[in-house]
Amino acid sequence: MDHQGRDIIEDAGAVELAFRPTRTDFLRAIQVRDRIRRLTVLRWALTVLFAGLGLFVAAAGPDAAVFVALCLLCSVMIWGTPRLQANQAFRTVSWQGEYRSTADETGITTVTDHVTTTLRWSAFRGYRETRDHLVMLSRDPSILLVGVFPKGAADPADVDRMRTLLARHLPRV
Repeated sequence: MDHQGRDIIEDAGAVELAFRPTRTDFLRAIQVRDRIRRLTVLRWALTVLFAGLGLFVAAAGPDAAVFVALCLLCSVMIWGTPRLQANQAFRTVSWQGEYRSTADETGITTVTDHVTTTLRWSAFRGYRETRDHLVMLSRDPSILLVGVFPKGAADPADVDRMRTLLARHLPRV
């Protein structure tokens, strides 16, 4: 955890995973990112605020129908933002087909038929584990880059090895 990928430790082996990304993978990564950035509470507060405003104005009668509809639309759009982002991210990468990722002591390399990407451990601020994913979060203030390791696409032994590799290089956040 201290070296952040700048020095190489002889390792216990690389962890390899082949998978096709899903919308759910992106949604979970975005939800983790939003929790780290504390956007979830803000999103729910705005959702409730707009829904409440719509219901309050609805008491004014049929003359306020357009305003009520706009308030409720805003409420639904704010609540659904992570799902819209996940759909957009999925459309952006789904055409690349199967992803073959290898995590080792230097970082993570992902290969598709069209793109090869290598990210050193120093590119990440940390990781968080969910029930079905290991999510790595980038160092930039907005956490624009996330890495997702879907546990369901790997053997339990590979998930344990990946968890050990992450713990060695990144803090839990």
